[in-house]
Amino acid sequence: MKLHKIAHNYIQAFQGLSTEIWWLALITLINRMGAMVIPFLSLYLSNDLCFSLDQIGWVMTCYGLGSLTGTWIGGKLSDQIGYYKVILGSLILTGIAFFCVQYFSSFWSICLSFFILIAIADAARPAFFVALSAYSKPANKTRSLTFIRLAINLGFSLGPALGGIIVTAIEYKALFWADGITCWIAACILILKLHPKKAKTSDKEIIVENPIAPYKDHIYMLFWIALTLFSVVFVQFSSTMPLYYEEVHLISEKNIGLILALNGALIFVLEMPLITYLETKKYNRITTIIYGFILTAFSFLVFIFIPWTAIVIVSMILLTVGEMIALPFSNTFALDRAKKGKQGAYMGLYSMSFSVAHILGPNSGMQLINTYGYNVTWIVMGMIALTGVGLLRIVQQNVDYYVMNR
Repeated sequence: MKLHKIAHNYIQAFQGLSTEIWWLALITLINRMGAMVIPFLSLYLSNDLCFSLDQIGWVMTCYGLGSLTGTWIGGKLSDQIGYYKVILGSLILTGIAFFCVQYFSSFWSICLSFFILIAIADAARPAFFVALSAYSKPANKTRSLTFIRLAINLGFSLGPALGGIIVTAIEYKALFWADGITCWIAACILILKLHPKKAKTSDKEIIVENPIAPYKDHIYMLFWIALTLFSVVFVQFSSTMPLYYEEVHLISEKNIGLILALNGALIFVLEMPLITYLETKKYNRITTIIYGFILTAFSFLVFIFIPWTAIVIVSMILLTVGEMIALPFSNTFALDRAKKGKQGAYMGLYSMSFSVAHILGPNSGMQLINTYGYNVTWIVMGMIALTGVGLLRIVQQNVDYYVMNR
């Protein structure tokens, strides 16, 4: 009986979402499943192109810079030509870019080609947020965002597995063809199921008079700084944490993979019901994000106080719950704030916080570990997350003051 009730509540969490959101989630799933090159990029550069670790590091930096540039341009274009054209153009051109990149082999050509590839691909990120805002009912916005995140996480889980099969059965370069084709499949679904005429009708609903740029919205900029700090901490999950598991706790690569997979599994099973529950409680969004930041800070700080190997599981659970609480509600806060200005620019800046984190986070974490060791690094990461909590408290005070004096 309890299992039946749990299953019923899980299904209930998906009800009420618009048909367009389901199609948008499918497009996102296919697109993220197609990102097979990325998990195998370092292996491709090392094994096929014989790049040194230093050269691979610079390619990764170009990847981050391309993401930063693409999200900024995508936000601008979303306001100028509309999110539908940006998403469609990004999917088609990304497919072409994947086909082309495999034919470059020199260091500088790889750096430039991956910069361009990721810039084109990530131009769609802010446009997806604007589309989601247009297609979702106001009451379901946070759940819609959570559903899209679910599709992204599922795609990132299935993509590497499929990519590994392709690499083993064929070769690395086959990944580029697979990625390009999936981009075009996603574009075809967009054309067939989310027609431009429907998109234009939705666009009219989000036009505002005298829109302001996000850089002039001081509350939003403070929120953005806090989110960037959180993102710098969060990217340690996929960069420095696996090294800590291996070097300090002597965990095998197989078991490290299982621990990392726990993140995606928990999100897949728990995030939609959790967000649905939190929405019924009508908690303040900023307060909810703060709780997510605090849990993330403690996911690093527990390593300082508890040396047992089993603590890595506890840490991963804390990190995942913190992510599930913080990110959907931060998405919603950004979208609601964007109603007063240029939505594309707002969501472009929102996406840029993660791009900046990918540029700064892994390298800063590695440098801290190399110079001061893991314990100091975890303390610094915990303090950075708690600094974000302090900034969000200021944001909350300003929002409350504005509401009271409106």
